[in-house]
Amino acid sequence: MDERLGRLRGALPPRRHNARTIAALTGNPGCDRRAVLDSAGIDKQRVAAQVGFPAPAGQSRFAIARGNVFEAQVKADGAAELLRLLRERLGLPIPEVAYDDLETPDGKESQEERHARARELLTRAAGHVDGAGTLFDHPLLRLDVAGQPVYLEPDLIALQIEGRFHVVEIKSFAVIDDQADPGKVSGAAIQAAVYVLAMRQLLEDAGHDPELVSHNVVLVCPRDFSNQPTAALLDVRKQLATLRRQLSRMAKVDALLEGLPPELTFDLAPDAAGNPTRSPASLAAALAAVEARYAPECLSACEVAYFCRHEATGATATLGKSVREELGGIDSVETALGLAAGTLPPTEEQAEAAALLRAAARLRSEVLS
Repeated sequence: MDERLGRLRGALPPRRHNARTIAALTGNPGCDRRAVLDSAGIDKQRVAAQVGFPAPAGQSRFAIARGNVFEAQVKADGAAELLRLLRERLGLPIPEVAYDDLETPDGKESQEERHARARELLTRAAGHVDGAGTLFDHPLLRLDVAGQPVYLEPDLIALQIEGRFHVVEIKSFAVIDDQADPGKVSGAAIQAAVYVLAMRQLLEDAGHDPELVSHNVVLVCPRDFSNQPTAALLDVRKQLATLRRQLSRMAKVDALLEGLPPELTFDLAPDAAGNPTRSPASLAAALAAVEARYAPECLSACEVAYFCRHEATGATATLGKSVREELGGIDSVETALGLAAGTLPPTEEQAEAAALLRAAARLRSEVLS
Protein backbone atom coordinates (compact mmCIF):
# COMPACT_ATOMS: atom_id res chain seq x y z
CA MET A 1 0.00 0.00 0.00
CA ASP A 2 2.72 2.50 0.97
CA GLU A 3 4.68 1.68 -2.19
CA ARG A 4 1.62 2.21 -4.39
CA LEU A 5 0.72 5.50 -2.72
CA GLY A 6 4.35 6.63 -2.98
CA ARG A 7 4.30 5.92 -6.73
CA LEU A 8 1.13 8.00 -7.07
CA ARG A 9 2.71 10.86 -5.11
CA GLY A 10 6.08 10.91 -6.82
CA ALA A 11 9.25 12.57 -5.57
CA LEU A 12 7.74 15.15 -3.22
CA PRO A 13 7.29 14.36 0.49
CA PRO A 14 3.73 13.49 1.58
CA ARG A 15 1.41 16.14 2.95
CA ARG A 16 -0.25 15.24 6.23
CA HIS A 17 -3.98 14.94 6.76
CA ASN A 18 -5.43 17.20 9.42
CA ALA A 19 -8.84 17.95 10.89
CA ARG A 20 -9.59 20.44 8.10
CA THR A 21 -8.92 17.95 5.31
CA ILE A 22 -10.92 15.21 7.06
CA ALA A 23 -13.83 17.59 7.57
CA ALA A 24 -13.72 18.53 3.88
CA LEU A 25 -13.28 14.91 2.78
CA THR A 26 -16.27 13.70 4.75
CA GLY A 27 -18.31 16.58 3.33
CA ASN A 28 -18.10 14.84 -0.07
CA PRO A 29 -17.40 11.17 0.69
CA GLY A 30 -18.32 9.99 -2.81
CA CYS A 31 -15.36 11.76 -4.44
CA ASP A 32 -12.77 9.10 -5.30
CA ARG A 33 -10.37 11.70 -6.67
CA ARG A 34 -10.00 13.56 -3.38
CA ALA A 35 -9.82 10.32 -1.40
CA VAL A 36 -6.92 9.07 -3.55
CA LEU A 37 -5.04 12.39 -3.61
CA ASP A 38 -5.35 12.89 0.14
CA SER A 39 -4.48 9.28 1.00
CA ALA A 40 -1.31 9.56 -1.06
CA GLY A 41 -0.43 12.87 0.62
CA ILE A 42 -0.33 14.73 -2.69
CA ASP A 43 0.06 18.52 -2.72
CA LYS A 44 -3.24 19.36 -4.40
CA GLN A 45 -2.42 23.08 -4.50
CA ARG A 46 0.63 22.48 -6.70
CA VAL A 47 -1.16 19.93 -8.87
CA ALA A 48 -4.03 22.37 -9.50
CA ALA A 49 -1.59 25.16 -10.39
CA GLN A 50 0.30 22.89 -12.81
CA VAL A 51 -2.87 21.97 -14.76
CA GLY A 52 -3.84 25.64 -15.04
CA PHE A 53 -6.58 25.83 -12.39
CA PRO A 54 -4.88 27.24 -9.28
CA ALA A 55 -7.03 27.61 -6.20
CA PRO A 56 -7.12 30.95 -4.36
CA ALA A 57 -4.48 31.25 -1.67
CA GLY A 58 -5.48 30.13 1.82
CA GLN A 59 -5.05 32.14 4.98
CA SER A 60 -2.71 35.09 4.71
CA ARG A 61 0.53 34.88 6.61
CA PHE A 62 -0.71 37.78 8.76
CA ALA A 63 -3.84 35.82 9.77
CA ILE A 64 -1.70 32.77 10.55
CA ALA A 65 0.70 34.88 12.62
CA ARG A 66 -2.21 36.48 14.48
CA GLY A 67 -3.65 33.05 15.22
CA ASN A 68 -0.31 31.78 16.51
CA VAL A 69 0.10 34.80 18.79
CA PHE A 70 -3.42 34.37 20.19
CA GLU A 71 -2.89 30.63 20.82
CA ALA A 72 0.42 31.31 22.57
CA GLN A 73 -1.31 33.91 24.76
CA VAL A 74 -4.05 31.45 25.79
CA LYS A 75 -1.48 28.74 26.60
CA ALA A 76 1.06 30.97 28.35
CA ASP A 77 2.15 30.09 31.90
CA GLY A 78 0.69 26.60 31.83
CA ALA A 79 -2.58 27.74 30.18
CA ALA A 80 -3.35 30.10 33.06
CA GLU A 81 -5.65 32.26 30.89
CA LEU A 82 -7.57 29.19 29.73
CA LEU A 83 -8.05 28.02 33.30
CA ARG A 84 -9.40 31.42 34.27
CA LEU A 85 -11.92 31.19 31.43
CA LEU A 86 -12.96 27.69 32.38
CA ARG A 87 -13.50 28.70 36.00
CA GLU A 88 -15.10 32.11 35.53
CA ARG A 89 -16.78 32.15 32.13
CA LEU A 90 -18.06 28.58 32.07
CA GLY A 91 -18.31 27.96 35.80
CA LEU A 92 -16.36 24.71 35.63
CA PRO A 93 -14.61 23.54 38.82
CA ILE A 94 -10.90 22.92 38.20
CA PRO A 95 -9.21 23.34 41.60
CA GLU A 96 -5.76 22.00 40.71
CA VAL A 97 -4.01 21.59 37.40
CA ALA A 98 -1.10 19.57 36.08
CA TYR A 99 0.00 20.79 32.64
CA ASP A 100 1.76 18.44 30.18
CA ASP A 101 3.18 19.65 26.86
CA LEU A 102 3.49 16.56 24.65
CA GLU A 103 5.35 18.31 21.83
CA THR A 104 9.03 17.38 21.53
CA PRO A 105 11.25 20.49 21.42
CA ASP A 106 13.77 18.95 19.01
CA GLY A 107 11.10 17.49 16.69
CA LYS A 108 13.05 14.23 16.31
CA GLU A 109 10.35 11.98 17.73
CA SER A 110 8.38 10.05 15.10
CA GLN A 111 4.61 10.27 14.81
CA GLU A 112 4.27 6.72 16.12
CA GLU A 113 6.40 7.54 19.17
CA ARG A 114 4.49 10.76 19.88
CA HIS A 115 1.16 8.97 19.55
CA ALA A 116 2.31 6.16 21.86
CA ARG A 117 3.38 8.69 24.50
CA ALA A 118 0.11 10.60 24.23
CA ARG A 119 -1.86 7.36 24.45
CA GLU A 120 0.00 6.33 27.60
CA LEU A 121 -0.59 9.64 29.40
CA LEU A 122 -4.22 10.00 28.33
CA THR A 123 -5.19 6.45 29.25
CA ARG A 124 -3.49 6.85 32.66
CA ALA A 125 -5.53 9.99 33.18
CA ALA A 126 -8.70 8.16 32.12
CA GLY A 127 -7.95 5.59 34.81
CA HIS A 128 -7.78 8.40 37.40
CA VAL A 129 -4.19 7.57 38.32
CA ASP A 130 -2.78 10.07 40.84
CA GLY A 131 -0.64 12.71 39.19
CA ALA A 132 -1.76 11.64 35.70
CA GLY A 133 -2.34 15.21 34.53
CA THR A 134 -5.15 17.61 33.86
CA LEU A 135 -4.25 19.61 30.75
CA PHE A 136 -2.52 18.01 27.76
CA ASP A 137 -1.01 20.27 25.13
CA HIS A 138 -0.10 19.04 21.61
CA PRO A 139 -1.32 15.42 22.05
CA LEU A 140 -1.01 13.38 18.86
CA LEU A 141 -4.14 11.34 18.16
CA ARG A 142 -4.87 8.85 15.39
CA LEU A 143 -8.00 8.22 13.34
CA ASP A 144 -8.62 5.68 10.57
CA VAL A 145 -9.77 7.35 7.34
CA ALA A 146 -10.63 5.14 4.36
CA GLY A 147 -8.51 2.34 5.82
CA GLN A 148 -5.48 4.57 6.42
CA PRO A 149 -4.24 5.85 9.83
CA VAL A 150 -4.20 9.65 10.05
CA TYR A 151 -2.39 11.52 12.84
CA LEU A 152 -4.10 14.58 14.30
CA GLU A 153 -2.95 17.25 16.73
CA PRO A 154 -5.70 19.19 18.55
CA ASP A 155 -4.97 22.51 20.20
CA LEU A 156 -5.47 21.12 23.70
CA ILE A 157 -7.28 18.40 25.65
CA ALA A 158 -8.46 19.13 29.18
CA LEU A 159 -9.28 16.47 31.79
CA GLN A 160 -11.05 16.61 35.13
CA ILE A 161 -13.76 19.01 34.12
CA GLU A 162 -16.27 17.09 36.19
CA GLY A 163 -14.30 13.91 35.50
CA ARG A 164 -14.39 14.03 31.69
CA PHE A 165 -12.07 14.96 28.84
CA HIS A 166 -12.91 18.10 26.88
CA VAL A 167 -11.33 19.07 23.58
CA VAL A 168 -10.29 22.73 23.47
CA GLU A 169 -10.36 24.42 20.06
CA ILE A 170 -8.55 27.79 19.86
CA LYS A 171 -9.55 30.02 16.93
CA SER A 172 -8.53 33.57 16.01
CA PHE A 173 -11.88 34.75 14.58
CA ALA A 174 -13.58 37.29 16.82
CA VAL A 175 -16.71 36.95 18.94
CA ILE A 176 -18.40 40.35 18.86
CA ASP A 177 -21.27 41.02 21.28
CA ASP A 178 -21.41 37.27 21.96
CA GLN A 179 -21.94 36.57 18.24
CA ALA A 180 -19.52 34.98 15.76
CA ASP A 181 -19.55 34.16 12.06
CA PRO A 182 -21.84 31.08 11.77
CA GLY A 183 -19.76 29.58 8.99
CA LYS A 184 -16.56 29.82 10.99
CA VAL A 185 -18.23 28.40 14.10
CA SER A 186 -19.60 25.51 12.02
CA GLY A 187 -16.12 24.82 10.63
CA ALA A 188 -14.62 24.87 14.12
CA ALA A 189 -17.33 22.47 15.34
CA ILE A 190 -16.70 19.83 12.67
CA GLN A 191 -12.92 20.05 13.22
CA ALA A 192 -13.41 19.65 16.96
CA ALA A 193 -15.70 16.66 16.28
CA VAL A 194 -12.82 15.01 14.39
CA TYR A 195 -10.66 15.32 17.52
CA VAL A 196 -13.45 14.07 19.79
CA LEU A 197 -13.91 11.00 17.59
CA ALA A 198 -10.16 10.29 17.53
CA MET A 199 -9.95 10.67 21.30
CA ARG A 200 -12.90 8.34 21.84
CA GLN A 201 -11.28 5.77 19.55
CA LEU A 202 -8.06 5.98 21.59
CA LEU A 203 -9.87 5.37 24.89
CA GLU A 204 -12.02 2.58 23.47
CA ASP A 205 -8.94 0.79 22.10
CA ALA A 206 -7.41 1.03 25.59
CA GLY A 207 -10.49 -0.51 27.23
CA HIS A 208 -11.97 2.70 28.64
CA ASP A 209 -15.45 4.13 28.15
CA PRO A 210 -15.31 6.38 25.05
CA GLU A 211 -18.04 8.56 26.57
CA LEU A 212 -15.38 9.89 28.97
CA VAL A 213 -14.70 12.32 26.11
CA SER A 214 -17.42 14.94 26.27
CA HIS A 215 -19.43 15.95 23.22
CA ASN A 216 -19.17 19.52 24.55
CA VAL A 217 -15.97 21.16 23.27
CA VAL A 218 -14.50 24.42 24.53
CA LEU A 219 -14.21 27.08 21.81
CA VAL A 220 -11.80 29.90 22.68
CA CYS A 221 -11.78 33.08 20.54
CA PRO A 222 -10.81 36.76 20.87
CA ARG A 223 -13.55 38.89 22.42
CA ASP A 224 -14.93 41.94 20.57
CA PHE A 225 -12.14 44.00 19.00
CA SER A 226 -9.46 43.09 21.53
CA ASN A 227 -7.10 40.18 21.83
CA GLN A 228 -8.64 39.10 25.14
CA PRO A 229 -9.95 35.52 24.97
CA THR A 230 -13.49 34.40 25.64
CA ALA A 231 -14.79 30.83 25.85
CA ALA A 232 -18.02 28.98 25.08
CA LEU A 233 -19.16 25.36 25.02
CA LEU A 234 -20.14 23.86 21.67
CA ASP A 235 -22.28 20.73 21.49
CA VAL A 236 -20.88 18.67 18.56
CA ARG A 237 -23.19 15.62 18.77
CA LYS A 238 -24.70 16.43 15.38
CA GLN A 239 -21.27 16.80 13.78
CA LEU A 240 -20.12 13.53 15.39
CA ALA A 241 -23.08 11.63 13.94
CA THR A 242 -22.43 13.10 10.48
CA LEU A 243 -18.71 12.35 10.72
CA ARG A 244 -19.26 8.70 11.69
CA ARG A 245 -21.76 8.20 8.90
CA GLN A 246 -19.56 9.79 6.23
CA LEU A 247 -16.42 7.93 7.31
CA SER A 248 -18.29 4.61 7.20
CA ARG A 249 -19.43 5.37 3.66
CA MET A 250 -15.99 6.17 2.32
CA ALA A 251 -14.49 3.47 0.16
CA LYS A 252 -11.34 1.82 1.39
CA VAL A 253 -8.23 3.15 -0.30
CA ASP A 254 -7.02 -0.27 -1.38
CA ALA A 255 -10.33 -0.85 -3.19
CA LEU A 256 -9.96 2.48 -5.00
CA LEU A 257 -6.38 1.70 -6.01
CA GLU A 258 -7.36 -1.64 -7.54
CA GLY A 259 -9.48 0.14 -10.13
CA LEU A 260 -6.73 2.55 -11.20
CA PRO A 261 -4.15 1.98 -13.97
CA PRO A 262 -0.95 0.55 -12.43
CA GLU A 263 1.20 3.15 -14.20
CA LEU A 264 -0.85 6.10 -12.90
CA THR A 265 1.14 8.80 -11.10
CA PHE A 266 0.65 12.42 -10.11
CA ASP A 267 4.38 13.02 -9.89
CA LEU A 268 5.19 16.65 -10.79
CA ALA A 269 8.72 15.60 -11.79
CA PRO A 270 10.41 18.58 -10.08
CA ASP A 271 13.75 19.80 -11.38
CA ALA A 272 16.79 20.57 -9.24
CA ALA A 273 15.18 23.84 -8.13
CA GLY A 274 11.94 22.08 -7.17
CA ASN A 275 9.91 23.48 -10.08
CA PRO A 276 7.43 21.04 -11.72
CA THR A 277 8.39 19.80 -15.20
CA ARG A 278 5.40 17.50 -15.78
CA SER A 279 3.32 18.70 -18.74
CA PRO A 280 -0.13 20.09 -17.80
CA ALA A 281 -1.82 17.83 -20.36
CA SER A 282 -0.22 14.70 -18.90
CA LEU A 283 -1.13 15.68 -15.35
CA ALA A 284 -4.72 16.55 -16.37
CA ALA A 285 -5.04 13.12 -17.99
CA ALA A 286 -3.87 11.52 -14.75
CA LEU A 287 -6.51 13.43 -12.78
CA ALA A 288 -9.19 12.42 -15.27
CA ALA A 289 -8.33 8.75 -14.65
CA VAL A 290 -9.80 9.04 -11.12
CA GLU A 291 -13.53 9.71 -10.89
CA ALA A 292 -14.56 12.95 -9.20
CA ARG A 293 -17.88 13.94 -7.63
CA TYR A 294 -17.94 17.68 -8.05
CA ALA A 295 -20.33 19.97 -6.16
CA PRO A 296 -20.19 23.78 -5.81
CA GLU A 297 -19.35 23.34 -2.11
CA CYS A 298 -16.01 21.86 -3.17
CA LEU A 299 -14.78 25.33 -4.19
CA SER A 300 -14.33 26.31 -0.55
CA ALA A 301 -12.90 22.99 0.60
CA CYS A 302 -10.69 21.40 -2.10
CA GLU A 303 -7.69 22.77 -3.97
CA VAL A 304 -8.47 20.94 -7.24
CA ALA A 305 -12.13 22.01 -7.29
CA TYR A 306 -11.67 24.55 -10.08
CA PHE A 307 -10.27 21.84 -12.35
CA CYS A 308 -13.16 19.55 -11.43
CA ARG A 309 -15.68 22.32 -12.11
CA HIS A 310 -14.22 22.88 -15.57
CA GLU A 311 -14.28 19.14 -16.19
CA ALA A 312 -17.94 18.97 -15.11
CA THR A 313 -19.10 21.74 -17.46
CA GLY A 314 -22.54 20.86 -18.77
CA ALA A 315 -23.25 18.39 -15.96
CA THR A 316 -26.12 18.77 -13.51
CA ALA A 317 -23.61 18.36 -10.65
CA THR A 318 -22.44 21.95 -11.26
CA LEU A 319 -25.88 23.16 -10.13
CA GLY A 320 -25.53 21.73 -6.62
CA LYS A 321 -26.18 18.58 -4.64
CA SER A 322 -29.92 19.19 -4.33
CA VAL A 323 -30.32 19.46 -8.12
CA ARG A 324 -28.21 16.34 -8.69
CA GLU A 325 -30.30 14.39 -6.19
CA GLU A 326 -33.62 15.62 -7.62
CA LEU A 327 -32.47 14.67 -11.11
CA GLY A 328 -31.13 11.23 -10.21
CA GLY A 329 -30.02 9.43 -13.37
CA ILE A 330 -29.82 12.64 -15.43
CA ASP A 331 -26.20 13.75 -15.52
CA SER A 332 -26.32 16.22 -18.40
CA VAL A 333 -27.91 19.69 -18.43
CA GLU A 334 -28.62 19.21 -22.14
CA THR A 335 -30.56 16.01 -21.37
CA ALA A 336 -32.48 17.78 -18.59
CA LEU A 337 -33.49 20.60 -20.95
CA GLY A 338 -34.59 18.10 -23.62
CA LEU A 339 -36.73 16.23 -21.10
CA ALA A 340 -38.21 19.49 -19.81
CA ALA A 341 -39.15 20.62 -23.32
CA GLY A 342 -40.56 17.18 -24.21
CA THR A 343 -38.22 16.86 -27.21
CA LEU A 344 -36.39 13.91 -25.65
CA PRO A 345 -38.31 10.78 -24.59
CA PRO A 346 -37.32 9.68 -21.04
CA THR A 347 -36.07 6.22 -20.19
CA GLU A 348 -37.81 4.22 -17.48
CA GLU A 349 -35.28 5.43 -14.89
CA GLN A 350 -35.76 9.06 -15.98
CA ALA A 351 -39.56 9.07 -15.97
CA GLU A 352 -40.05 10.57 -12.49
CA ALA A 353 -37.42 13.29 -12.93
CA ALA A 354 -38.75 14.05 -16.43
CA ALA A 355 -42.24 14.66 -15.01
CA LEU A 356 -40.79 17.12 -12.48
CA LEU A 357 -38.84 18.90 -15.22
CA ARG A 358 -41.89 19.22 -17.50
CA ALA A 359 -43.96 20.59 -14.61
CA ALA A 360 -41.24 23.11 -13.78
CA ALA A 361 -40.97 24.15 -17.43
CA ARG A 362 -44.74 24.63 -17.65
CA LEU A 363 -44.84 26.76 -14.50
CA ARG A 364 -41.91 28.86 -15.76
CA SER A 365 -43.66 29.41 -19.09
CA GLU A 366 -46.87 30.48 -17.36
CA VAL A 367 -45.03 32.95 -15.13
CA LEU A 368 -43.10 34.50 -18.03
CA SER A 369 -46.21 34.82 -20.20
